[in-house]
Amino acid sequence: MIIERCKNNEFSLIAEIGVNYYDIARKLNISLMDAAKTMVLSAKNAGIHAVKFQSYKAETLASKYSPSYWDTSEEPTTSQYALFKKFDLFGEAEYQEIHEFCTQVGIEFCSTPFDFESADYLDAMMDVYKISSSDLTNLPFIAYMAKKGKPILLSTGASNLDEIHEAVDCIRQYNDRELVLLHCVLEYPTPYEHANLSKINALKQEFPQVYVGYSDHTKPDACYAVVKTAYLLGAVVIEKHFTLDKTLVGNDHYHAMDPHDAEAILQGIRHIERLKGSAELHSLSTEQAARENARRSIVAAIDISVGDILTEKMLTFKRPGTGISPRDLKKIVGRTARTDIKKDSVLSWQMLTSNM
Repeated sequence: MIIERCKNNEFSLIAEIGVNYYDIARKLNISLMDAAKTMVLSAKNAGIHAVKFQSYKAETLASKYSPSYWDTSEEPTTSQYALFKKFDLFGEAEYQEIHEFCTQVGIEFCSTPFDFESADYLDAMMDVYKISSSDLTNLPFIAYMAKKGKPILLSTGASNLDEIHEAVDCIRQYNDRELVLLHCVLEYPTPYEHANLSKINALKQEFPQVYVGYSDHTKPDACYAVVKTAYLLGAVVIEKHFTLDKTLVGNDHYHAMDPHDAEAILQGIRHIERLKGSAELHSLSTEQAARENARRSIVAAIDISVGDILTEKMLTFKRPGTGISPRDLKKIVGRTARTDIKKDSVLSWQMLTSNM
């Protein structure tokens, strides 16, 4: 669905559920699977086009000595390994069940693989691979997924241009399918002044043969200006973390959207799409009355008698625009009046002789 919408120049919103369902399960006192499905259904009901999870095992993702790099006032865990270990219970069987549920309710399923094993078992469940910013320089892993021959979403957070080129070149060695580059800032949450949404245009100019989107880590603002601006700058796919409770401590709740936010974002995008309309440079049928009446015609500035030869001094330009256009003034000057023409009359071709 995401890629087809890209092809049709339609906007797609992805709910990055990630592992937020763990905290939702605790809050609602339900199982992890029920929490994941509850979030999927909430995303669907909000109008979101796709949901995305994260498939990993702490042992294959981070060293036991890896430090935190996030805001520890929001997420107090100080070790990457310790944090990921809290949220790595799901494997192939669980994601298969979630995938089947997504198919049942009618929303696209996706999960970011963080190791070769998950890249393999997710293959049958997804129409598109998502590659995390953290793996942008992991060229062997990128090549492994590219060889599977599916479209790819590639986040570009914390990267330099040469690194993005290397990743794109690596993909293109094995895969000529659709590619979406997602501008991203790896700062959780991203301050508004660090969003650098102009990078969306820069990516479009640097990589004109791919689609461009945005993976957002800012806190939802009152008017959703960040997401709307990203869309206006050309982001056809926007991915944002998703929760059912933005007040929950830790993980990705504090910079996520909730169902209300998602509905408002999609409503705002639809309104922008109405405002954007068509780029064809021609007048609208609804402008016809204004076109005829608000424009000007050539009008007699004085009484003109039959046989008079018209000069510019005899003429002026007034509304309505139903007569001879001022752009034809040179074609009028030098013609002879066929009839008497009263001052302030709108001239027509029938009033004048031909210059021939």
